[in-house]
Amino acid sequence: MGNNGSHPKITAQDKAILDMKNQRDKLRQYQKKITILTDRETEIARECLRTGDKRKALLALRKKKYQQSLLEQTDAQLAQLETLTADVEFALVQKDVLFGLQQGTSVLKQINKEMGGLEKVEQLMADNEEAREYQREVSDMLVGQMSNADEDDVEDELAALEKEMGVGKKEEVSLPGIEGLVDPMPDAPKETPKQRAERRQRDREAEEGEPIAA
Repeated sequence: MGNNGSHPKITAQDKAILDMKNQRDKLRQYQKKITILTDRETEIARECLRTGDKRKALLALRKKKYQQSLLEQTDAQLAQLETLTADVEFALVQKDVLFGLQQGTSVLKQINKEMGGLEKVEQLMADNEEAREYQREVSDMLVGQMSNADEDDVEDELAALEKEMGVGKKEEVSLPGIEGLVDPMPDAPKETPKQRAERRQRDREAEEGEPIAA
């Protein structure tokens, strides 16, 4: 007699779990590769600050933040999908899971575009025509892709690097014999968080409107 044993049926839930696992495995691979790129982007920001090129330093940090945000977004989404696929009432959330997996695939494609290798990253600080064209492409791509909170994080990181490197600090020069003759200058008023956010927004708009030098 023939073998009448039946193969277990693969359910929609089984397929969703497999798709999610594949996405998570791919994300882990991307995380390792992008860490190499973002570490170099931080170093490029430092090198640009040393040469006084704050624009390129900021661009390198913005690209780094964009890449990190893509990874965090996908990781959080997959964690949520993992909870949904384990739901005993999977049929009720199946549409949400499938939509989430489609979004995950789309974001993973975006992340894959960032896998250009260190050669591309080096163009963030180069000064030839090809590099300037790449810098313009990156700058244009980032417009509208990052939240104000992300932009503020980048500004904070840039300020921290400047402080760490002592960039922009002026040495205090004391002249002999004049101590006590003049009153010390009052401290400049500190910015409120709202004022800082408004100033940074104005700076970003000015940066976006100013073309990269040819």
